[in-house]
Amino acid sequence: MSDHQDDIKQTMAREMAEMRLRMGRVRRKWLVLSGKGGVGKSTVAVNLALSLAAMGYEVGLLDVDIHGPSVPKLLGIEDARPTVRDGAIVPMAVAGIKTMSIGFLLQHTDAATIWRGPMKANVIKQFLKDVEWGDLDYLVIDSPPGTGDEPLSVVQLIENADGAVIVTTPQELAVIDVRKAITFCRSVNLPVLGVIENMRGFVCPHCGERTDVFGHGGAEHMAAEMKVPFLGAIPFDPQLVESGDTGQPFTQLHSGSEAAQAFARIVKTLAPSPKAKSDVS
Repeated sequence: MSDHQDDIKQTMAREMAEMRLRMGRVRRKWLVLSGKGGVGKSTVAVNLALSLAAMGYEVGLLDVDIHGPSVPKLLGIEDARPTVRDGAIVPMAVAGIKTMSIGFLLQHTDAATIWRGPMKANVIKQFLKDVEWGDLDYLVIDSPPGTGDEPLSVVQLIENADGAVIVTTPQELAVIDVRKAITFCRSVNLPVLGVIENMRGFVCPHCGERTDVFGHGGAEHMAAEMKVPFLGAIPFDPQLVESGDTGQPFTQLHSGSEAAQAFARIVKTLAPSPKAKSDVS
């Protein structure tokens, strides 16, 4: 082996050791996945993180959607820029959670990230290794749609992720792609924590009539067939859309709404116990 190859091997080993040390301070790591785009995955990821924080947990939210980062917009911090302290990147703190996204590093919101797989893997490694997450109870990782480089990189780098939450909408076209996401998880030995059906039904604020705009129950039936947990359904709520557009924390501002209560029930299913006053293991 040449000296150059030996140096590369040593560098990689050192970086992995640093990342394991950093991630060792995070008790639980969840990936939020979807088989296709347009199902509200990032909205679900953000509100799962907010709901965990509302239960008293220390929560981080990592956006690894390199080409279409949504978390900065959803949290109303598109113009935020990270700082560096003692050689580590300081994550943004908003609404009781710590968050990091490639969106904070772009010169402007319209900038396109034109990267191939190795470059994406390197920046994800940096987010896991060099961001000062501190001691967290949960790190929620918002992945881009599909089963490509980003979720694969996260699974390979973290090595011991606790599982994936898969988001879909009720219609058959979306549910078909969820099956592929479940197959992906099984092929990389990533537990499936469960499936969330987003945008199930719209209740008219004037007459109270419920309309299943995208159908009803497709994800629940699919989850039963695939033998994975069905975590619950989030109703279509115009306030949820508005909160995302204006960058306001929906589950905090509208905690009494049916959608916010649905998020709370899902989080209590996934994290049923109140925050333990114990050290991170």
